[in-house]
This record gives sequence, structure tokens and C-alpha cells, in this order.
Amino acid sequence: MIAVETSVISLPAHLQTVDEFEQWERSYGHKGSYEFVRGRIIEKKDMKQAEYLLLKFLTRRFTKTAAYERGDELTPEMDSYVDAVRKRRPDLAYFMLEQIENTRTGARQKTRFAIEILSDSESYQEVLDKVQDYFDADAQLVWYIIPENKKINVYTSPDFSQAYKGNDLISAAPVLPDFSFRVEDLFA
Repeated sequence: MIAVETSVISLPAHLQTVDEFEQWERSYGHKGSYEFVRGRIIEKKDMKQAEYLLLKFLTRRFTKTAAYERGDELTPEMDSYVDAVRKRRPDLAYFMLEQIENTRTGARQKTRFAIEILSDSESYQEVLDKVQDYFDADAQLVWYIIPENKKINVYTSPDFSQAYKGNDLISAAPVLPDFSFRVEDLFA
């Protein structure tokens, strides 16, 4: 599910860590997608149909990469742990096969490459906070897709981004060097 709106759920004040949140989440019994950031539960709403087309394009393009052939995955709404007090759920997250296999032991994984689709309700500060969180968790690349403007902001650090649009060729190098396409193809 790709987030289109977010809301914050009231959290008991004594729950401050990801462990405490996940224990609360299991007992809460509510289906849904949530992020946890420094004592706040952030609900992620279901994706819109138009955003599903973006997801479909990206995941199908990923299946043509060497990483996919090795067993790596570009997964929607998968937990990506930052630290003891932050857990994000990127719209799409890249995980290597080794990371996926390590989840059997309960080891928490961090994405090296996160893709987010800007929702109508996200503020600029919320975007910056997410980007910072991914890089705090050792991500090497973050894409923020802005459907309304048909462009992608590519972050290679929390403080540097470059916008791509139209006929620009976008690449997920160095993480996935063979994952590339023209931006206009994503929005076709």
C-alpha cells in the first residue's frame, strides 16, 4: 500500500521504542500500515489507483535487473528500521536476498534504497524527516516521486537532491546500476 494520507494515532506516553510500539501493535489488532517515529504512530493510508500504476511500472522494471535475478526484492510497505525509536515503511524498499533471509532470525533490516510517492497531505518537513531517517539508517539512495509535477527528486544524501523529469534518464546507481528508465516512461 502506498501512502496517500497520514494521520497520527494517540500513543500511550510510556511507549517510546520500536519494541514497545510493535508489542502495542500486536495487541491493538488493527489492520493497517504504520510507521513509528520517536513516540508517534503514523498511519499510512491505502494507495490511489493512479499510484498503483507507478508501483506496477517500478516493480516490473526491477524484475529486469541483476539484483532481481540474485533474489533481491523491491517490496512495497516493508518495515525498514532506523534505530530503537524509528521504523519507517517506504512505499517501495530494496532489500538484498541476504537481508530477507536474515529476517528469519528476527534481525531487523534497513533498506539501502527507498522510494516514496508524495502524498497530498505530506508537508515539506515530513519529506525531509523521512529522507533523514533513511540516511540515518545507512540508505545510499532515496527517490521521492512527485506525481502532480511528474518528477522525481533523487537524494544521495539528506542534504543533496537532484530533480529529474521528462526525458531525463534516472538511475538507481550505485545501489542498482541497471535499474534505470526515462522519467516520462514512469508517468506515461
